[in-house]
Amino acid sequence: MTDSARALLDSVHRELAPREDENRLLPLLREGSAPAWVLGALAAEESRIVPCDWRSFLTLSARAADRPTREFFAGLAEGEGAALGALPKLSAALGWSEQDVADYRPKAGCQAYPAYMSWLALHADPGDAAVAIVSNFAAFGSYCAEVASALRAHYGLTDEDCEFFDLFGTPQPGAAERAEAAVQAGLDAGTLTEGLARRYAHLFQDYELMFWNTLPDSL
Repeated sequence: MTDSARALLDSVHRELAPREDENRLLPLLREGSAPAWVLGALAAEESRIVPCDWRSFLTLSARAADRPTREFFAGLAEGEGAALGALPKLSAALGWSEQDVADYRPKAGCQAYPAYMSWLALHADPGDAAVAIVSNFAAFGSYCAEVASALRAHYGLTDEDCEFFDLFGTPQPGAAERAEAAVQAGLDAGTLTEGLARRYAHLFQDYELMFWNTLPDSL
């Protein structure tokens, strides 16, 4: 059993890191060859995902028994709220109207990720869920930063248009410390189960990659 949150998080991240380059959408974006409809669909998928994750984080915050974990998930929920406000600008910049987004039929491979997040919110110990979520932060943040860069370089979007991906692609002050405090609280209380936390992290990564790969795989 790992006693230090930092040691546990570093260990899980090392387990996950070899697969971080399996995102098949990013190479298309880097060279500007991804069709515009794929990007619009990505924004439309996110318009379903963000409200779901927002509720999941609030649920985990409400279920948490300690203050650090409650504050950690409440902070994540606040970030989802800000991201939701940025999505209409992104969709509009990609040529999708509000009606286009509403009429879009989500793909199961993209929506499996928030479905699993909802499962974690209801069934996992909040400390175990925190390990799974935090362990994917670095990869998710780097993906979003690369998308924002590609949108500017190849698709003519402005800084304002890219706010959604910038929010997730830019580390927030104090976020790493809050995450570590939440995991440490679970370790100290003995409620965090390392084996389950690692299992959840690997599944979380599978669903994360499924989200990013579903749209390019449909080309």
